[in-house]
Amino acid sequence: MAAATLNAPGASFDEFLAAEEAKDLLRFTTAGSVDDGKSTMIGRLLYDSRNVFEDQLESVTKASAGRNAGPIDFSLLTDGLRAEREQGITIDVAYRYFATPKRKFIIADTPGHEQYTRNMVTGASTAELAIILVDARKGLLPQSRRHAYISSLLGLQHLVIAVNKMDLVDYDESVFNKIEADFRQFLSRFQSIEPYFIPISALAGDNVVVRRENTPWFHGATLLEHLESVPAGPRAEHAMFRLPVQRIVRPDLDFRGYAGQIASGAVRPGDPVTIIPSGRTTRVKSIVTFDGELNEARAPQSVTLTLEDEIDIVRGDLISSENAVPAVSRVFDSTVVWFDEQPLDPQKRYRLKHTSHQQWAEVKAIHYRLNINTLDHESADTLEMNAIGSLRIEAARPIYFDSYRRNRGTGNFILIDPVTNATVAAGMIAGAVEEVHAKPRDHAERLKSGPVTPGERTLRYGHRGAVIHLGNRVDLVERLERRLFDRGSTVLVLEKWSESWRGALKNAGLLVIVADGNSADFFLQTFDGDIARELNDLPDDDQQAVEIIYRLLERLQILLGTQSWSESAGI
Repeated sequence: MAAATLNAPGASFDEFLAAEEAKDLLRFTTAGSVDDGKSTMIGRLLYDSRNVFEDQLESVTKASAGRNAGPIDFSLLTDGLRAEREQGITIDVAYRYFATPKRKFIIADTPGHEQYTRNMVTGASTAELAIILVDARKGLLPQSRRHAYISSLLGLQHLVIAVNKMDLVDYDESVFNKIEADFRQFLSRFQSIEPYFIPISALAGDNVVVRRENTPWFHGATLLEHLESVPAGPRAEHAMFRLPVQRIVRPDLDFRGYAGQIASGAVRPGDPVTIIPSGRTTRVKSIVTFDGELNEARAPQSVTLTLEDEIDIVRGDLISSENAVPAVSRVFDSTVVWFDEQPLDPQKRYRLKHTSHQQWAEVKAIHYRLNINTLDHESADTLEMNAIGSLRIEAARPIYFDSYRRNRGTGNFILIDPVTNATVAAGMIAGAVEEVHAKPRDHAERLKSGPVTPGERTLRYGHRGAVIHLGNRVDLVERLERRLFDRGSTVLVLEKWSESWRGALKNAGLLVIVADGNSADFFLQTFDGDIARELNDLPDDDQQAVEIIYRLLERLQILLGTQSWSESAGI
């Protein structure tokens, strides 16, 4: 690096490392219209703060030869893709790390072209501050409004409006004041945003790191000074504790841990927690990491928790603060940014990725599409690429979440096309919607007048009737019954099976678990006659075995999601 010195003369290397680790971290992103100078500004910021490696500087100097950008093209410090250098625009999100004596930073340099708005969303999703550049010659453009609105959607409270290329308007104060007035009027609709306006010239270096004499009328802090002083620290650290379980750690019979990345909040040994969706409560026994046990862990650390009680927990479950559990619902309203070239198809099923699990989901309603220029809500039948809209989504199984404004970690999701496996949308949950499964009055009255049908039972239970024969795995009965019971299924446990019971149990539409020990065979048999013998070699670990059986029940559509209930129920 051009300059890397210890904090004080005579300081030891250990003291230097300790001082570096003690610095707080600010994540910020850049945004704005194409050619506003985002990459150049970041390059200037890195260069003037002496955070560029000498070999990188030499490479960029050579690549700058023949360009009209002065002795060095600062944009090349971040635009590394060949297509970016050929076209002179940013395409992908470029992440850069740098530090000053006061603070550490991670920058996400995002594209300005409307075609790559989805990349801007990706870069801003983990940021705490956004710098939106405005070309002093062009003023406030639609893409600048779009990025400011997206920043508000993503919950970014701190916004820096950097009016760039002031050198091309002779550092005219009236130009800066006009842009500031226009932008403040636009931002007045977003009460949570705290804007900071600053005139800069990224190419000449005015007010980026060093204050120059070209803007004597500006008395605020330089860009770097503002970045060093703005309050830092992700909001996730101050939210309620949430840990989506990613893996069950069972290296031996004496240890069972639940591994995952803390989405929000903090946890300590002895803290009371609630397991969602089962609702069971317990306390944290220990916090385990590769480097040993911790007395406290905070978002976004990845840890393994052990609990005082043995509770049936699987991947996708949530360990939550006991006093503030999240909302649980299958139906929720959300704001989404559509990423895919193929428009949203309301008739299509998508995969919903939320925290550490996936499931099927459907778009039940498009409330509106946002007009980014006027912020008006427009009616729409679909969403095209880069469009922003409000959707009502119904998931196959209940999910547990907080609103995005309260908690990013449990309030965000993505939609995945099951055919192409492409991420088609990123969404922010607004809140739960009360689920209503009522049928038209005439249909309900007709059903009441006749016998209870298998279709009605399927609709009520959320599953078809079936026999789950566990062979001699008697140890799995209680765990599997608990797993299905927590889901809301209606389960009957038998010590042996007799074909003479088939008729009565078929009419009841129950899930029957049998483990009589007389046979080692595992099989599933629905009362419609379907048989599956796919799992004769279940793992010895009870937890894993139950989860495999559960997923097979889903795949064979014995356990049904809401999107397939009406078809299977025949109503």
